[in-house]
This record gives sequence, structure tokens and C-alpha cells, in this order.
Amino acid sequence: MAKRLSSVLAFVGLAVLVAGTVGAGGAGSKTAASARAVAIRVVVPGQAGSSAGVISSPPDHAAFGSAFAYPADGSIVSSGAISASASTTSANSATAAATSQVGLLSLFGGEVTATAVEGTARGSTRGRSARGDFSGASVSGLTVLGVAATAAPNGRVALGDWGYAVTLEQGTDRSSGAGGYQGYHGFVTALAVHLTAAHGNLPAGSEIQVGYAEASVQASAPPAPKPVVPGPAPKQKGHKKVSKTPTAPEQKRSRRSAPLLAPPVGLQPQLTAGGYVFPVYGPANYGDTYGAFRGDVAGNWHHGDDIFAALGAPILACADGIVFSVGWNDVGGNRLWLRDGAGNEFYYAHLSAYSPLAVEGRSVKGGDVIGFVGATGDADGGAPHLHFEIHPSSMLGLGYDGVVAPYPILLAWRHADDISFSAGRVYVPTGPGSATLPPPGAVLLEADDIGSTSGLVPGALEKALRD
Repeated sequence: MAKRLSSVLAFVGLAVLVAGTVGAGGAGSKTAASARAVAIRVVVPGQAGSSAGVISSPPDHAAFGSAFAYPADGSIVSSGAISASASTTSANSATAAATSQVGLLSLFGGEVTATAVEGTARGSTRGRSARGDFSGASVSGLTVLGVAATAAPNGRVALGDWGYAVTLEQGTDRSSGAGGYQGYHGFVTALAVHLTAAHGNLPAGSEIQVGYAEASVQASAPPAPKPVVPGPAPKQKGHKKVSKTPTAPEQKRSRRSAPLLAPPVGLQPQLTAGGYVFPVYGPANYGDTYGAFRGDVAGNWHHGDDIFAALGAPILACADGIVFSVGWNDVGGNRLWLRDGAGNEFYYAHLSAYSPLAVEGRSVKGGDVIGFVGATGDADGGAPHLHFEIHPSSMLGLGYDGVVAPYPILLAWRHADDISFSAGRVYVPTGPGSATLPPPGAVLLEADDIGSTSGLVPGALEKALRD
């Protein structure tokens, strides 16, 4: 196994965020909103990369630039004017809006071009509900390897034998707290180029994002009921007052909330791909949503990244390790944890089903299928995705807040292309005793699969399983 997370992470000072959303007299919590935009970002494993037009709100921000080039000669990325803006409001209702715009884009000396690229994300609350959209996000005049291409939501365009592009790459998730008060988060990348092989002086695993925008809003929580404090017992005539001596000293309970840790930032360990495996097999989209507002988890911020994929896509053990805490909770739905040999822990949530390897205390190898992408827990009703977190061993003492931003680490992990899924086999375990596959714990069928079967036709269901 390659160099582990704990050997490259250094502990940094963490800011303390004191929770203050509950006012005096039992008032409910306020609405909340955040927005972020990035005009262009170049992510290169093991290198600094580059970005332009990176802003967030609150407070409101706007940025403008005449051009962008990476490197200085623009041989990899060049553009015309860029702009980005982010704004939020939070009162009786909340709004969030982020927009990034790039003109005259050229990648790899003209292999990918566009006349205009725009990412737009909005969110708003009304009463208990929260919603959002990406209306306005677009890629105009897109040409890929000399051929005109259409930008469709989560559309995929092949880039020769060296990568692929995703147009209007997007994802949303919603959460509901007590009383049905909702939260909404959504992100869009108008154009994302992923390198699966070295190209144009960039190594495999590099990514170019153009027109990124995200918005998060949370509806206000209902007022908390005032505590009922019993008054003195009424005096009764004809009875003497009797004093009562407590049998044990009374202890005052502090009503102050414990301080919450803010998201750790700036921790970007340089990992090689050899020791780790990207946690979702096959096509997947994901953005940098770590630290975004979330109203139903500790600290009210997103502790990981959401990897969007087809319902039932295989979820892989990202390293050799031990599976634990397999089961259900209201936020994560079907979830589990994985601890690798160096003590680093990884959290997987919203699974639609588990594989037979997802057993408490079971040893697994990197690349083993441990579950399947879904939308359980507070993701119910949203797009299927895997919520993924990384908790380094050096930060486990911080509890659930001992977590780092997964995005730069995920970029450093390759998909497990060497894993072979034979036809009709749900997963392929490795290691001793794996020659005979145990029976699958569940087989997930899409509605189209089920609709194509008939109980009146012998063998119809068996055929759907084989297909």
C-alpha cells in the first residue's frame, strides 16, 4: 500500500465557531444562505494548479478580469474576459445566487473551444420549504476536436483516448429537519474536462473546471418551546411549612452550547493513486462542496463531497481496511465506515444497498464492492449519490469534526480500471477465499428493468437479472 494519509497530513490550528442561532426566549433559528463561484480552476495532482474569479458570500462579492492564461503562454487554458459574483440574503426568508462567466475559451491550443461559458446556481426558501435551480447555466459555441457539440445537463463528450468532458455537470441534495423545515444545496460546472491519460503537459487525473457555481439555503427552524418552571406550591391553611433537606447536593446544569469546530481548510495531502481507489466505479460527477452550509449536521456545514452516479452504481472500498458501523441513521441512510491500515477512516452514506462484504469487522481490499449508490436518509427525493468523507488518523481526536476536504484527494485517486466486472456478477471480491462468490445481499433493478418483465413469461425476471 502506498504512502498513507497520516504520513502527509500536518495538524493545523482550527478556528472555533460558537453556535448562536437560537435567540433568547426560545426564538427559532434564523434562515441561512451561502454562495460560491469560480470562473476557471485548473487542478493538477501534485502541483499548485491555478484559478481565477474565486469568490463567496456572505458577504456579497464580485470579481472581473480581462483574460486568463495557464500556463503563462496559454497553451493549456486561455480565455477572454471573466467575471464572477456571489450574493446572499438571510432574514425571514433566505436567498443565494452565484454566477461565473468566461468568454472565448480555448483548451489545449484549440482542441476544445467555446464562445461563452456561464455557470449559475440559485437557492431560496419560503416558509418551511427550500428550492433552487441552474437556469442560465450554459455553454455556447462548443467545439470538441473540430466537431460542434451540444451542452446537455451532465452530458459526456469523449476526448480522444486521453479524457472526457462533462457539460453542465450538476448535482443537488435536500435535507429536512424537525417540523419539515428544508435545506437545499446545488452546484453546477458548466464545462469540466477530465484527463484519464497525460495530455498537453498535464498528467492523468488533472481537471479543468470552467463556470462553477453553487448555492445553499436553509429554512428557519420553528421556535423552541419555553421550558416550564414549576412555581412554589400553594400554601394550605392549617398546615405548618415543612422544610425539605435535599439528600444530595444540587448541581446546576450549564445551558451554554459546546463550541463547534469550523471546517478545517488548506489540508491538501499529496497522495499517489496506487494505494487508494476512487470510491465509485464507472461514470461519476462531483464538485468541491466541502464546508457548504448544511442545517441538519453537526456544525451546520458539509463534512464531505457528494459523488453523483447512476442509481445502483458499485461503491468501492477506497483502501485495504476494516468495515465497521454498518447500518442506518436518519441523515446518512444506509451508511458504513472503513478504517485503513494506518488508522484513517472513511465515511460512506446514502447507499441504496450493501454487498455481502459490508459486514461489521470484515476485512476488505481496495477495490472490493461494498455497496451501491442510492439516495437514502436525508437524500431521499434527490439525485442518487455517495456522500464521502475522509477522517485522517491524526485528527480523530476531534471527533466528527476531524475531517479534511476530500476534493483534492479524490482528484488524486484513479478509477479502479483494473477491476473486471464479469457479466452477471454483481461484484468481484479479492483476496484469499474469493474464488467462490457469496450470494449477493440484494440486486437493484431499475423501473425500466422491472417494467420489461412479466410474471406470465417464464424466465423473464431471470433474464432481467442476467442483462
